[in-house]
Amino acid sequence: MDTHPTVTAYDAIVRHTGSQPTDIRPLGSGAVVARLDDRATTVVAKPAAGPNATAAEGAGLRWLAEPGDLPVPHAHGWDDDWLILDYIEPAGRSPAPAAAEEFGRHLAALHLRGAPAFGAAPPGGPVDAWIGLAPMSNNGGATKPDTTWATFYARDRIEPYVHTAVDQGVLDTDEATVFDTVCTRLPDLQPGSEPPARLHGDLWTGNVHWSTDGRAWLIDPAAHGGHRETDLAMLRLFGAPRLDRILGAYAEAAEQAGRPLEAGHEDRVGLHQLFPLLVHTVLFGGGYARQALTAARQALDAAG
Repeated sequence: MDTHPTVTAYDAIVRHTGSQPTDIRPLGSGAVVARLDDRATTVVAKPAAGPNATAAEGAGLRWLAEPGDLPVPHAHGWDDDWLILDYIEPAGRSPAPAAAEEFGRHLAALHLRGAPAFGAAPPGGPVDAWIGLAPMSNNGGATKPDTTWATFYARDRIEPYVHTAVDQGVLDTDEATVFDTVCTRLPDLQPGSEPPARLHGDLWTGNVHWSTDGRAWLIDPAAHGGHRETDLAMLRLFGAPRLDRILGAYAEAAEQAGRPLEAGHEDRVGLHQLFPLLVHTVLFGGGYARQALTAARQALDAAG
């Protein structure tokens, strides 16, 4: 797939901000940072990971920003090649305990804003979206508003990546049957009837951006309607600074809002980590496949 931009970052910044960029410098992965000619605004130009990638991320940012629960970089605009965002200066240090707790409380509020359906795309966002460099389907929403979480998670978050991993030779057919069993048993593995939550969708620690003023900003989303335990499980996957503070404040805020996390949620972390682990499996290979298999088996064992 050819993802080389057909227009330059400079031209895209002019198009979407109406300003001339100066002091352009590389940021990594093809992105650039530039100061606008008002000298007060710095923006990032991110190249598209693939078809619809900029539209998916831009719509996701606006959806997450809409209620104002957590700060999100302003999306100036996007086209097929580039997404133009405000640049948020990183703190370069771990957050204070109070800042981590504030993030946990506000993340709980964001999740409880809800979504139209499991697998729903953000308003204006495409069904064929992305998580990092991997395709991701947001096939819920108006056309399938009654889809259960179990159906959505099996159909759009487990099975496509297992099939790809088998095609790649990273998983064999016997290993794939473990995930088939998980998919069949999902209604029992995740009891309860939570409504769809408004998810960031790729909430590993690198996408929680701590700014110089001590706040946690949400960046690089793969936003969709899903189960809130999935965001929390992804936050645990690679660790996060002050994680205990974040999760403790989250749980307290959810309970105060009358929507406590369902019993046994800590035993289901591996179940909800299957999605990011399988994405990493198809992108990066065998080590993640072993982790995904372990998580699937543990999820089955935990349910008996």
